[in-house]
Amino acid sequence: MSTPATPSAPQSAGDDRNLVAVDPNYTPVTFEDKLHLTWKKYGNVTLALCGLVVLGILGWGGWDYLARQKEVDVESAYAAATTPEQLKAFVAAHPEHALGGLAQLRIADEAYAAGKAAEALAGYEKALTIIKDGPLAARAKLGGAMAKIQAGRATDGAGDLKQLADDANQLKGIRVEAAYQLASLASESGNAADVQKFSDQLMQIDPSSPWTQRGLALRATLPAPASAAPAGNAAPAMQIKLPGK
Repeated sequence: MSTPATPSAPQSAGDDRNLVAVDPNYTPVTFEDKLHLTWKKYGNVTLALCGLVVLGILGWGGWDYLARQKEVDVESAYAAATTPEQLKAFVAAHPEHALGGLAQLRIADEAYAAGKAAEALAGYEKALTIIKDGPLAARAKLGGAMAKIQAGRATDGAGDLKQLADDANQLKGIRVEAAYQLASLASESGNAADVQKFSDQLMQIDPSSPWTQRGLALRATLPAPASAAPAGNAAPAMQIKLPGK
């Protein structure tokens, strides 16, 4: 009996269990294709958001421009106000603006210079409702104190001046003027002791101020207070050299 021939081993064709038939017309999706699909899906939303951002930027820029233009107009109107009537009209048109407070301060100053004490005091008080702090507010307080004195309320005015002169938080210019006015009041009443006291205060605040020099001039015109007179042999009197003398 013949032995059957040994069959040859079949050739391995590999593992084809996961193979998928390839479409001969298939084209790979590129990045540009994906971008196009994304834009097609979300393009309108993106455009809307960009439009809102642009409108917001334009709106803010427009608002800022209008605010700056309005400020320029206010400054121009203030510069053009040269008479009391024009200043009053400016204050009425800009009752909360800092320049409105400055205009009111000018109105009060002019009333004070004209001897209209009541009108000046009302003007200074109105200025303080607009400019509540800072150098201009201190200036209005100083003017109000002087207006009270001009109106015959010397005690009230002197109290306000002393408060300004003693306030270390105030500007030196305000303090020395207030102290000088106190020395001047004391000089008018012949109170040499107070003249000396306030001239000493002037020296402490600002020795180089013109108000201090004027205060020392007042002091030089009055006799020394009795308490300061030397006993026994009198020492030579101190001489004060005034500017320009």
